[in-house]
Amino acid sequence: MAKSTTAESVIEVGKTTVIDYNNKDWDAARTSMAPGYVYEEFATQRRVKGADETLAVWRGWAAAFPDSKGEIHNAIHSGDTVVMEVTWTGTHTGPLQTPKGTIPPTGKRIELRACQVNTVTNGKLQATRHYFDLGSLLQQLGVTG
Repeated sequence: MAKSTTAESVIEVGKTTVIDYNNKDWDAARTSMAPGYVYEEFATQRRVKGADETLAVWRGWAAAFPDSKGEIHNAIHSGDTVVMEVTWTGTHTGPLQTPKGTIPPTGKRIELRACQVNTVTNGKLQATRHYFDLGSLLQQLGVTG
């Protein structure tokens, strides 16, 4: 039987991407993802499918910014979609993998505004499209002018 897709339930499931990341609770994150879940980061040109590949990306961010957290400012629901405004903060104390190679730790603190568009079906995440400004991130790390 299909789970309810009320506005509250869609928003609650959508928020798990940030909540589980903040808690570094990879098991909970895996549980919230449907089989075939797709995660996209347009700034880094990453598109991965499935919980294993997605969690590898998230663990990579957590390794580069161990104290990183997301703060959700708004969550707007329409149908099976929730759009969230998020501010990510953290300190760059681990290697950061980028499309152009690895950035060694800079020790710099970042604050990055982002938007996530999450699709939810039957109480599970089907897809996340994560938008953020890679140029701003690189500038805050001091690797671009």
